[in-house]
Amino acid sequence: MKTSSKTEDDIIEPENRKKRELIPHSKITKENFSLFKNVKILIAEDNIINQKVITSILSNSGIDITIANNGQEALNILEKESDFSIIFMDAHMPVMDGYQATRMIRKNQNYNHIPIIALSGDTAPEDIKNMLNAGMEAHLEKPIKMDAIYDVLYIYTTGEEEQNNSYKSQKVNLKLDTEKGLEICGDDKNFYLEILNDFISSYCDSADKLQKYINDKNKTDADKMLLDISGVSANIGANNLHDRALDLKKSITNPTDDLKYINDLKKYSRSLHQVCEAIEKYKNNN
Repeated sequence: MKTSSKTEDDIIEPENRKKRELIPHSKITKENFSLFKNVKILIAEDNIINQKVITSILSNSGIDITIANNGQEALNILEKESDFSIIFMDAHMPVMDGYQATRMIRKNQNYNHIPIIALSGDTAPEDIKNMLNAGMEAHLEKPIKMDAIYDVLYIYTTGEEEQNNSYKSQKVNLKLDTEKGLEICGDDKNFYLEILNDFISSYCDSADKLQKYINDKNKTDADKMLLDISGVSANIGANNLHDRALDLKKSITNPTDDLKYINDLKKYSRSLHQVCEAIEKYKNNN
């Protein structure tokens, strides 16, 4: 990890993005990352292998990981949830690179609390300076090393995340009642995971499909999809999504005004995102 002091022309680090001094340690193993349980990180990285390397290092640690495949995806994720402890930002990505995404993030005061760490194979002083000037806090060199990730997480987290985020994690988990889902699946965890995978592949883009059906005035297919989703949601323990699907089904089938189904679609989309997120977390821990 390489850091550099910033000049007056660079972005000023807000007071609420604090660092702590790294305590000397011996060689880091995967078990050491349990220290960061409930730390919530966003990884913006387009390379699938790098994604797998980082998630493998952090697996079974209790760290809450969200992946974005480019800078625009990272911005979209932040619009829906901004309580991340840290962002790892690849400098070079398609659609929107890490420099542009970081500048956009730094323009939004809602994200001032989140340190952004550059991921890049670029090691020239000028490259690192450009990353820092864009608003990144430090540079994590590729290929990624376990000790370097540990050091970054230690320095740029407070040590209080487990206490602060545990309740938030519980609230997210309430979007998916896994005990109910397992009970419906006869307490067969492998079968339950199979059903969850089917839900992800079949329905996590359903809000976009429903919007297209609505735009095309195709009430028949919209009604059928929502009927299927309401049933499957109940089976996996996604009770809130079940209710939102039925609300949207009703407002499309018997429209009273455009505003009603638009609001119901927004509520459905938000609940769907939360369920898909909760499913991924459950899968990662099982």
